[in-house]
Amino acid sequence: MERNSLIYRTYVEILKRELVCAMGCTEPIALAYCAAKARAVLGELPDRVVVEASGNIIKNVKSVVVPNTDGRRGIAAAAAIGILGGDENAELQVIAKVSPESRAELGRFLEEIDIEIEPLESEQLLDMIVTVCRGESSAKVRIANEHANIVLIEKDGEVLFEKDPDAGQEDADSLPDYDLLTVKDICDFADTCEIEDIRETLDRQIEMNTAISQEGLRHDYGANIGKVLLTTGNDVRTRAKASAAAGSDARMNGCEMPVVICSGSGNQGITASLPVIEYAKELQADKDKLYRALLISNLITLHAKYGIGRLSAYCGAISAGAGAGAGIAYLYGGNEKVIAHTIVNALAISSGIICDGAKSSCAAKIATAVDTGILGYDMYKNGQQFYGGDGIVVKGVENSIANFSRLGRIGMRGTDTEIIRMMTENG
Repeated sequence: MERNSLIYRTYVEILKRELVCAMGCTEPIALAYCAAKARAVLGELPDRVVVEASGNIIKNVKSVVVPNTDGRRGIAAAAAIGILGGDENAELQVIAKVSPESRAELGRFLEEIDIEIEPLESEQLLDMIVTVCRGESSAKVRIANEHANIVLIEKDGEVLFEKDPDAGQEDADSLPDYDLLTVKDICDFADTCEIEDIRETLDRQIEMNTAISQEGLRHDYGANIGKVLLTTGNDVRTRAKASAAAGSDARMNGCEMPVVICSGSGNQGITASLPVIEYAKELQADKDKLYRALLISNLITLHAKYGIGRLSAYCGAISAGAGAGAGIAYLYGGNEKVIAHTIVNALAISSGIICDGAKSSCAAKIATAVDTGILGYDMYKNGQQFYGGDGIVVKGVENSIANFSRLGRIGMRGTDTEIIRMMTENG
């Protein structure tokens, strides 16, 4: 692929846009960012806070531990730490550098300040509004569609900034065209990419995601799925699942280390990268081969997830597991045909696993997704595959990806509503 071609330049831009650092689960972190920005606009600490959140935000913030809150969970904790100690300019690292003083103040703040939480009816699945007040003064900030995409800023009823919620964080005209992602071109790009164009981004992913995985294996986090897996064996397949699960163990349970996310999700960034890194070590692949396998894994993850959307009833780790399977297939010398069949096989096996919020069990779902991705490759390697007409698989990898995207985006919409209803009914 020509380095100056539109597709090449778009893929580099997509990777740099998507593979960014975040500390903590991205939904509570987005809420903390929204709250920190509202506090900055107000110009002082509020004495009243109103958080309006869409169902998917409520679902994904409800059960996950928020970093730098001494183990607290939920919407109030995320908003409060953003207000007290958040850096309103740091986006998804908003609470990475909370001072000891702010952390110590959190308990008192939560006891004394009225934080109202209200459901937000919205066409956007990812949508939140934080309003902060002190006396007669107020400030309001809204984030929608993407985790750091501020679409509204108000001060005392005056609109200071507003844009279309469907636009990305950049101007709409400058957004990269994700419709250019295809399996064929992703494979071509991975083979021909000038690694210097993306080395810094991939090095950061390798370093940060490996570090949090090791942290999860060293210490006690959540259900310790990574550790449990390693009690069952030490082969590369088990280690690949355990490394990804351990990263999620730590991240879902308040670890104060950053990860490099993919498709707006740290769990998806972990799933797309760590199994590929583990297999590269096993195969003694050189750094160049690892970089190219990670290009496959990350871009396939983004391609498979893009048509579903950032949040849905569909567990995003499934897309990332298929991406990891594709990256592992590439490490073994698999070409476009092998990679395409690996993706279809993996998605056919596990698509439909629900997302019922961010929490400890995400690590187990990640392990399942990674295993499915590897199984998808093993099937094709042994002459087995799913064909058009097997369930929602149709002929052609792009057509099958479109079907699985439709399942997650449209078909599971009612499932999402019921999941949110059950989670909120049970507190």
